[in-house]
Amino acid sequence: MKQTKGGLMSFNNFLSTSENHQVSVKFAREGASKNPSMIGILFIMTIDPDVCTKSKIPFADVSQVGFFEGQEAEILFTTHTIFRIDTIQQIHDDHTDRLWKVHLTLVGNDNHELNTLTAHVRNDVNLKAPIRGWSQLAFILLKVGEPAKAKKLYKILLQKASSDKERSDYNQKLGWAYNDMGEYSKALSSHKQSLEIRKIALPPNHPDLASSYNGIGLVYDNMGEYSNALSSYERSLEIWKIALPPNHPDLAGSYNNIGMVYNNMGEYSKALSSYERSHEIRKIALPPNHPDLAGSYNNIGLVYDNMGEYSKALSSYERSLEIKKIALPPNHPDLAKSYNNIGVVYDNMGEYSKALSSYERSLEIRKIALPPNHPLLASSYNNIGLVYNNMGEYSKALSFLEKAHEIDRETLPPNHPHIAQSKRNIEGVKKKM
Repeated sequence: MKQTKGGLMSFNNFLSTSENHQVSVKFAREGASKNPSMIGILFIMTIDPDVCTKSKIPFADVSQVGFFEGQEAEILFTTHTIFRIDTIQQIHDDHTDRLWKVHLTLVGNDNHELNTLTAHVRNDVNLKAPIRGWSQLAFILLKVGEPAKAKKLYKILLQKASSDKERSDYNQKLGWAYNDMGEYSKALSSHKQSLEIRKIALPPNHPDLASSYNGIGLVYDNMGEYSNALSSYERSLEIWKIALPPNHPDLAGSYNNIGMVYNNMGEYSKALSSYERSHEIRKIALPPNHPDLAGSYNNIGLVYDNMGEYSKALSSYERSLEIKKIALPPNHPDLAKSYNNIGVVYDNMGEYSKALSSYERSLEIRKIALPPNHPLLASSYNNIGLVYNNMGEYSKALSFLEKAHEIDRETLPPNHPHIAQSKRNIEGVKKKM
């Protein structure tokens, strides 16, 4: 929760609260003092009366009708009431050292920032998953970083598909899910099946064809096949330039992906040019706290990092993280990416303790959000191992690097550059021991 200060949160059930401070502290203290693995949190909520008059009131006074009638001054909040996290402070308590207070402010339906982002996400879902029901649910699961759950739904939907359009759409989205899970060969197969259907059914410059080429490029990029990735991305961009208006978000995505390949190929000036073109479109087309803008800042930071301009890189990464904290769930994989990249900059600057802290935060999220053998977990283990190596703690370094190498061998093609690199990292540490 500390990592999301300033962001938004909601409770996924009815929330019973009390105006009686002593009652609330008692409940918060009780769990923390009895269970050493638990932390007690006292939520202090600020409710602006103006918000209540302008919005649907999300709470009710049930003090006279609840089980503890008249004893607890109980206020009941409805599900999914949204608050902004203001401050987080530890409470000094005689009974436990694991008691904290979190100040929240109720966010109303008229909050411009929230409404703009919500409207854009809703439009995105309706555009890319127009069929209501399981299709939209699966797409939302992809968006919130739950690809394994999305995969299960898309496989069922694919079995029930009754048209070429449905089969191509579900194959493509299944490819997205497999890609996010790190299962790149399956992702590539699904995307290619989608493309073959679309090449027969659609005119040559249809936007859906561009989307297929884009998905294939993304998988090739993750597999380390950069020339194939670049070719697919450029084919996608050609079609989108014809089919879409000049400031369409999909064009921004295409420039972004081309920049990503150039960055991986070490052509940083070309990468920066593509990323900046993407960023300019996104600033026009998207709300200011959209996750894709965070992606732009992140990628620009990545290039600056590779160019050795660490202060610019850190600034871009931190701006990206600010947006992600507002726009994404607290354990979303993209948050892990930001912490990882901030760690890389600190590592390059020789600030190893800060680097280690960021890498460990990234790893915590990835362990929750990703399958146990996901390549990004290998990346986290590798980075932590390299920091320990730089700090002279070689046994710890070796342990993490070996974990990374094991995952790489299990999940990546045998000729992927990460496998050779992780092996070299291990050999380098062993020579120092």
